[in-house]
Amino acid sequence: MSTPLVVVDLDAFDANADDLLRRAHGVPIRVASKSLRVPALIERALARDGFRGVLAFTLAEALWLEGAGVCDDLLVAYPTVDRAALQRLVASPTAAARVTLMVDDVAHLDVVDSVRASHAVPVRVAIDVDAGLRMGRQHVGPKRSPLYDAQDVLALARAVRDRDGFRLVGAMTYEGQVAGVQDQVPTQRAKSVVVRRIKALSLTQLQERRRSISDALAADGVRLELWNAGGSGDVEEAAADPVVTEVSAGSGLLAPTLFDHYASFDPRPAAFFGLPVTRRPSADVATVHGGGLVASGASGRDRLPTPWAPAGLQLTGLEGAGEVQTPLTGHPAGGLAIGDLVWFRHAKSGELFEHTTAVQLLSGDTFTDEVPTYRGHGLAF
Repeated sequence: MSTPLVVVDLDAFDANADDLLRRAHGVPIRVASKSLRVPALIERALARDGFRGVLAFTLAEALWLEGAGVCDDLLVAYPTVDRAALQRLVASPTAAARVTLMVDDVAHLDVVDSVRASHAVPVRVAIDVDAGLRMGRQHVGPKRSPLYDAQDVLALARAVRDRDGFRLVGAMTYEGQVAGVQDQVPTQRAKSVVVRRIKALSLTQLQERRRSISDALAADGVRLELWNAGGSGDVEEAAADPVVTEVSAGSGLLAPTLFDHYASFDPRPAAFFGLPVTRRPSADVATVHGGGLVASGASGRDRLPTPWAPAGLQLTGLEGAGEVQTPLTGHPAGGLAIGDLVWFRHAKSGELFEHTTAVQLLSGDTFTDEVPTYRGHGLAF
């Protein structure tokens, strides 16, 4: 048996999809592929009414999804300087009509122009607008775009409009300080109160700023096809903004541990990985093979995988989750035998699937299929 043995519970996945649709109140949901990284799961989400398009995390990934027939509406979430992928984009009128690049600087346009000899194939672009909370000189939120106010955005919009070979079709505002931060953690009650206050201030300020930017663009004759916003943690709030035409979600489909404690929604865990017990160093310790599937972001215990079943197992403070072995303590450890599987949950969603080539799909109590991850397709984006 190859491990980690990665399983996705399709019943939980579908229930989470239904809940995201309920929260979106009819606003289309774009699937955030970074949080899935399994083509079959991306297709499963897109097959449901209300999900439309993919929010890709690289241009190379978007081109692969388009070429494989997974999706024909792809928005790349981050600016790209991948010249090889850009050459492929401008060489294909079909792909160029289906893929939208993200920009926040004229330099991004320069990179596109550096790989083409003509402007015969127009490139679709969207402008990424900073969605952080500004309080005086303080900035709360992801450090993404340098564009903040309406004049900044309008200046870049005019540069795109005045440049041959580009079409401005959209805008994006990702409020990560709202969508990606737990706000109801039982062991952090005081901090959770502060986080909820910051989220409320962010949403109020951002809605006003979106309206200001939208009005400025419209007054200058800019008509956008899409305005993307939000994430799994704030689908309702983003969808309620009349400027927003679509919301994005991905992690909410699989519900990793960093999405366990939100006031706004309560998803069902849907992704797990199993590791075999290979050692019993003492009567109250069981050691599993591997386990160091640590999530990205600011380092801390919340980035470590969580032992899930049998319930009551814990990582040790000294070794944590190791690349080659992970010792576990807690009352169930004494009852585990060599060869038994211990089940874990990852802290983040799609990152789990970078560690395996295949995922087992579970429906009810039956495994119904084995599907490849990006790695299983020989891809590393």
